[in-house]
Amino acid sequence: MDPQHNPYQTPQSALNEFQYSGGDDEPADRGIRLVAALIDAAIIFAVMVPIMLVGGYIDQVIQAYQTGESTLGLQFMWGLIGIIVSFLIQAYPLNATGQTWGKKVMRIKIVDMDGLQPSLAELLGKRYGFAQGIGLIPCLGAVVQLVDVLMIFRDDRRCLHDHVAGTKVVVAR
Repeated sequence: MDPQHNPYQTPQSALNEFQYSGGDDEPADRGIRLVAALIDAAIIFAVMVPIMLVGGYIDQVIQAYQTGESTLGLQFMWGLIGIIVSFLIQAYPLNATGQTWGKKVMRIKIVDMDGLQPSLAELLGKRYGFAQGIGLIPCLGAVVQLVDVLMIFRDDRRCLHDHVAGTKVVVAR
């Protein structure tokens, strides 16, 4: 028996962390993407809450619950309003630089698989339209959105909406 061998020692193995090999398309860090998404959500929230208050959303929901009516149509309508407002808020930076306001602050951007800036129509339609629109579907939308964001833990750091749109998020230089 080998005197250096300890049969009670835990198994050892080398851990190989993903290393980026260089170039202009360095994938954005997951934490940076999260902070950018939180900034974007805070902006949309700050704009939508006053719109919802002025538009009577809270009163309509309360009234629907008191009368036993379904709020599904109401929620769908306000979800669409939220998507439209989000598109209006993010259209300028997306068109100019391929960045939302949050991505601009965090110095990351959206590019296609060739490293080029996608068109505004592609970004809003395929990337954000898919990601936000799918959330309007009761139950299924929440499951798909969960899978969407969890896909960021893959080696390529691309979420489901990135795959649908043929995009990736990289460090802006």
